[in-house]
Amino acid sequence: MADQGRAMYQGTGRRKTAVARVRLVPGDGKFVINGKDGAYYLQGNHEYVSSAKAPLETLGLEEQYDLLVNAHGGGLTGQAEAIRMGVARALCELDPDNRSPLKIEGYLRRDARAKERRKYGLRKARKAPQYSKR
Repeated sequence: MADQGRAMYQGTGRRKTAVARVRLVPGDGKFVINGKDGAYYLQGNHEYVSSAKAPLETLGLEEQYDLLVNAHGGGLTGQAEAIRMGVARALCELDPDNRSPLKIEGYLRRDARAKERRKYGLRKARKAPQYSKR
């Protein structure tokens, strides 16, 4: 895949209702989410930023590639974890040998936990109205 003569690697990550489309482009380590600086978009939260960049740090490539991300849905935590999965998948596309260390760290595993739906007759997913004998 080429983007004006430059290599580009793509990966899609999902978490809860968040979806992140990640493009990995050779560069100097820029991190852009939805056209904004990554740290600014993630409200300067170091946990979210380091979580999103974790696959690059695992492989020691954080200064060699730019991350261009389109993220939507969910909250910041879900988006950060979706970005992490997208980055990991793009790195697997970059070099299949990257798959093993990323898999060991758990970056390629989709976290299936999501909010349970509300059932009729109940107040929430499992909370029932208070029982009274009379």
